[in-house]
Amino acid sequence: MSGTTPFEIGIFTFGDLTRSAKGKPMDAAARTRDILEWARVADEAGLDVFGVGENHREDFAVSSPPALLAAAAAQTKRIRLTSTVTVLSSADPVRVFEDFATLDLISAGRAEITVGRGAYLESFPLFGQQLERYDEYFEDRLELLLRIRDENPVTWNGTTRPPLRDGGIWPRPVQAVLPIWAAVGGTPASAVRAGKLGLPLYLAILGGPERFAPLAELYRHSAA
Repeated sequence: MSGTTPFEIGIFTFGDLTRSAKGKPMDAAARTRDILEWARVADEAGLDVFGVGENHREDFAVSSPPALLAAAAAQTKRIRLTSTVTVLSSADPVRVFEDFATLDLISAGRAEITVGRGAYLESFPLFGQQLERYDEYFEDRLELLLRIRDENPVTWNGTTRPPLRDGGIWPRPVQAVLPIWAAVGGTPASAVRAGKLGLPLYLAILGGPERFAPLAELYRHSAA
């Protein structure tokens, strides 16, 4: 129908290390090869988007989505490439933007970022973060990431990292505006935040899908 938004279909993976049919544990190298093959086949099949998650646990293969997506970019032609998600609370927004801008250059403008607070907490002690500041980290760093996307150089002052004074963030992406999505796993406040900021939304349906319909409605209301 004319005037309607197209429905997109894609594949997301956490890169979890499952077991073979014989019960043998899969290693990270084998799972990484699988992920790259999935991306290649998804591209050939005409799917719209391919995403990999960030985890810092022994039962997952992917701790750096932009590195793996860059390898996928070299083997694909059309499919868009995103993190699902980038754990922004324990990441530096400057580095996140630089990594995905580089991915955008490699993929000729197919990169996206999906930010979230993450389903696991292992990254906080690894990167010296205080767990009791969980929400503060995310809100502060999301503000900076959006500023970096929209301005260059950037002057910014927050509470969770040193300020920037006319900081130039390079390289810039191919796309005029690098897409940044917000991922929500069931928290109403997160849906409201995404709506107020005008960010497109992923709903990570973990559990019964019927409970996510009110979150979608809350998001739309907040955006309006």
